[in-house]
Amino acid sequence: MEITLRPYKTEDTQAILDIINYNILNSTALYDYNIRTYDQQKVLLDDKINKNFPVIVAVCEGKVAGFGMYGEFRFKEAYKFTVEHSVYVSNDYQGKGIGKILLAELIQIAKKQNLHTMIAVIDEENQSSVDFHEKFGFKTVGIIKESGYKFDRWLHSVFMQLILEK
Repeated sequence: MEITLRPYKTEDTQAILDIINYNILNSTALYDYNIRTYDQQKVLLDDKINKNFPVIVAVCEGKVAGFGMYGEFRFKEAYKFTVEHSVYVSNDYQGKGIGKILLAELIQIAKKQNLHTMIAVIDEENQSSVDFHEKFGFKTVGIIKESGYKFDRWLHSVFMQLILEK
C-alpha cells in the first residue's frame, strides 16, 4: 500500500470534512459538539494556507486517507515561534502508519520554517495519541483537568511539547 503526501487542494475539502465530522460525532479528539459545514471547513483550511501554515494530505489508493496541519498556538506576538498541530487519519486507514508519516512531515516543515516548538493538545482518554506523540519525543508538560465537557462527562486536556532542534 503506497502512501503519498502532498499539499492540500480545494478538492480535498470534502474528504477532510468527512474525517473531522466523524471525529466530532464519535470521539473526544475534537471538543466540538456540532458537525462543520463544507464552507466552515474550507474557511479554516484557507486561513491556515493564507498564514503560511502547512496543510498536508496523505493519499492512499487514490483517496484522502488523512491530513495534518498546524497553526497559531496562541494569538500573542511572542508565541510566533510556537505552533499547535493536528493530525487526523480516516477511520478506514487507521493503523497503517499514516499518522506517523504526517507528523514526521509536519515536524520537518516546522523546522524549515524556523519554528521553535510544537504543541499537541490531546484528550487524556486518548492514551494511544499520547503514546504516539511520545515516540516523536513529545513530553507531557501539563494537564488541565475538566477543561472540556462532551458526551456527558468532564474531559482533561493533556498538553505535550516538542522542542524543535535543527
